[in-house]
Amino acid sequence: MERVLLCRPSLSSAAPLTYRRRKSPDLHLRKNSSSFTPTLFSSCRPLHLSTSFRTPSLKSSNRLRLSPIRSSDTVTDQVTSPPPSSSGVKLVPFALSVGIGLIVRFLVPIPPEVTVQAWQLLSIFLSTIAGLVLSPLPVGAWSLLSLTTVIFTRTLSFETAFKAYTNEVIWLIVISFFFARGFVKTGLGDRIATYFVKWLGKSTLGLSYGLTISEALVAPAMPSTTARAGGVFLPIIKSLSLSAGSKPNDPSAKKIGSYLIQSQFQSAGNSSALYLTAAAQNLLCLKLAEELGVKIASPWLFWFKAASLPALVSLMATPFILYKIFPPEITETPDAPALATKKLEKMGSVSKNEYLMIGTMMFAVCLWVFGDAVGISSVVVAMLALSILLLTGVLDWDDCLKEKTAWDTLSWFTVLVGMASQLTNFGIVTWMSNCVANLLQTFSLSWPAALCILQAAYFLIHYLFASQTGHVGALYSAFLAMHLASGAPAALSALALAFNTNLFGAISHYSSGQAAVYYGAGYVDLPDIFKVGFIMAVFNAVVWGAVGGLWWKFLGLY
Repeated sequence: MERVLLCRPSLSSAAPLTYRRRKSPDLHLRKNSSSFTPTLFSSCRPLHLSTSFRTPSLKSSNRLRLSPIRSSDTVTDQVTSPPPSSSGVKLVPFALSVGIGLIVRFLVPIPPEVTVQAWQLLSIFLSTIAGLVLSPLPVGAWSLLSLTTVIFTRTLSFETAFKAYTNEVIWLIVISFFFARGFVKTGLGDRIATYFVKWLGKSTLGLSYGLTISEALVAPAMPSTTARAGGVFLPIIKSLSLSAGSKPNDPSAKKIGSYLIQSQFQSAGNSSALYLTAAAQNLLCLKLAEELGVKIASPWLFWFKAASLPALVSLMATPFILYKIFPPEITETPDAPALATKKLEKMGSVSKNEYLMIGTMMFAVCLWVFGDAVGISSVVVAMLALSILLLTGVLDWDDCLKEKTAWDTLSWFTVLVGMASQLTNFGIVTWMSNCVANLLQTFSLSWPAALCILQAAYFLIHYLFASQTGHVGALYSAFLAMHLASGAPAALSALALAFNTNLFGAISHYSSGQAAVYYGAGYVDLPDIFKVGFIMAVFNAVVWGAVGGLWWKFLGLY
């Protein structure tokens, strides 16, 4: 008898999954027979899927039947964390990152339209971006070095360098991580997804649609793609896959696990693009657009209206397309709804904290939608919602302190946003955009052609980035300025770039937080990640370009 424990990764920990196997003295199996009991645990609370199964016997090559074994079976867990690493700086990436800035500062002639101070800030900014790509240090530490350099060289004053720490959007992003922890801690996100498995899970394609729809529903109130992936959907996918005999890092991964991982991964970008509050980078995009003079009234409703049709078309088509180009070996899962029902029974009735989480997030979403009409900003709404969760005990302050991703984001995000903002103030962004606009004019391109070229360039450059928010902080302002200089409509340009920011999160195994989560599960090979990522990138470009273009014309964006 072989037991397998699967632990759900904590949102604030990168500890790897650890497996403990042992023989059971109380069960006797015939030779060559095997069974497994998947039980999911969270660092916050158990996920409650403790129903046991025998290894599935297939009546046909594509139909799955699961037989339960005795309920007396148990598993034990043992989670170990690797010792912390203190290797210091990586010398080669450090030298390359610093070298890029030094070359720009001292070897590249300063244009007459640009001041020495502005050029010096640009060189430090480019070194910062290079460091985010090459990773000589963790991003937080590297950003601190950049901030120190900016102040030490007197490129910016201390007050100016730290000004971005008062940025409302950055604090809204930080608070969004706490909301995501609340969904995981209460089990609400898991409950919603399990209901969709119960309703739509009789086939593998149905399972995929159930998970996709459930993510689209929780996305506006759970504004972290990484949290949704690691805290809710990956544990469910792993449980379903193990129940079907589809194991990670094994040829059996192709049975069902690989398809479910790919489908959820590729759908997540459209879920994030559907709502302004579905991803942290969306809020940052609109903040940077506002600094360039592109102000959007009623941003939540305006965003949803513009994204709704192309996002929904892509969401509904993605599982089916992947079912054809990346098919699972098992196509029918008739017992999955029963498993979901048993899981819901073990979870019990909706808890008080889940009701509080539902009510608080409905309150927040309503104020995000109508906040402008009553004069309440988005960050104030988020602060009110977090205060309610703290007062009612749904979250405690230790939960917030343990959310390392939130505080790390605060530390490095502010550095990028602060420098990008000062580059705009110093005229660097305007100078760069005018150079590109003049180049495009030499080819006599219309603004639609220029928009398509710039959008494609913005998308493809993401192969050099390991963070969507880092990409936005580094390039969004510059590319938006290029759009405006080419004559493209302001609101259309700002939204198209922002939508693009979500869609390129699935092109590689390092392109976003959820990419690392799903790839790390061990169900998808690296070549498949790149191949499927490219195919779906082309598909999304067609849908958002054709369907979105017609829809935006109807809405009067151009």
